[in-house]
Amino acid sequence: MTLKGKTALVTGSTSGIGLGIADALARAGADVMLNGFGDVEAALNRVSSHGGRVVHHHADVSRPDQIAEMIARTEQAFGRLDILVNNAGIQHVAPVEQFPVERWDAIIAINLSSVFHATRLVLPGMRERGWGRIVNIASAHGLAASAQKAAYVAAKHGVVGLTKVVALETATTPITCNAICPGWVLTPLVQQQIDARAQVDGDTERARRELLGEKQPSLAFVTPEQLGELALFLCSDAAAEVRGAAWNMDGGWLAQ
Repeated sequence: MTLKGKTALVTGSTSGIGLGIADALARAGADVMLNGFGDVEAALNRVSSHGGRVVHHHADVSRPDQIAEMIARTEQAFGRLDILVNNAGIQHVAPVEQFPVERWDAIIAINLSSVFHATRLVLPGMRERGWGRIVNIASAHGLAASAQKAAYVAAKHGVVGLTKVVALETATTPITCNAICPGWVLTPLVQQQIDARAQVDGDTERARRELLGEKQPSLAFVTPEQLGELALFLCSDAAAEVRGAAWNMDGGWLAQ
C-alpha cells in the first residue's frame, strides 16, 4: 500500500513502539511528525531514510497546550494531518495504597488524557478533508489487569473505551479509530522491569524469561516492527471497515 501524500503524527516516536510505527508509515510514503525525547537525531535519520519529509516536535503530551501547538505545527509544516498515532506512555509499579498520587496523575495525563486531547484536535481537519486514521496504542493491560499497575491499567482500559466512542462518532465517515493492544515489547519501559527483577539475583536472562513466562505463552517479545505493520494495515483501504477494534498482538497473552 502507499501513504504517499498523507501526513502522520506519532507521539512518543523517538524510540520503541512509536519509532517502529513511524518507520513503517514513512516506508509507505507518509510524511511524519515525530515526537518525544531521547535520541531525536537517530530517530530523524532512521525515519527520513525512506525519502519522505520528517520533522520532530518536542511537545510534552501531558500538556494540552503543547499538544495543540504540535498539531498546529504539523499542519503548518505539511499542509495536512491525516493519521494520528497516540503512542506516548509512561509506567509506574506499586500497590494501590502505596501508589504516589503524582505518578497516578502523570500516567493518566500522558497515557489517557493526551489521547483525548490529540483526537479532539485532529478530528475537525480529518472531517474537512474527508479521510482520517486514528490508531491508539493501548495494551494487553487495556483488556486485562495486572497487580501493582493501577494507573497504567486504568489508563489503557480508558484508551480502549475512548477508541470505541470515537469509532461510533465517526462511523458514517471515512475516518476510522482503532486500538492496538500489544503484549510484552522490549521497550525501555519493559527493560526497566527486567532490570528491577535482575537486581534480586543478578541474572538478567532469567528475569527476562520469567517476565515473559508469566504472561506471554509464545515466550517471545512482540517487536516494534510487527506493530508498525499492523498500524500500517489499519491505515490502509483494506481496513476501512475496521472500526473500534482493540486488536491484541500479544503472543497469546489474552488467549489464556
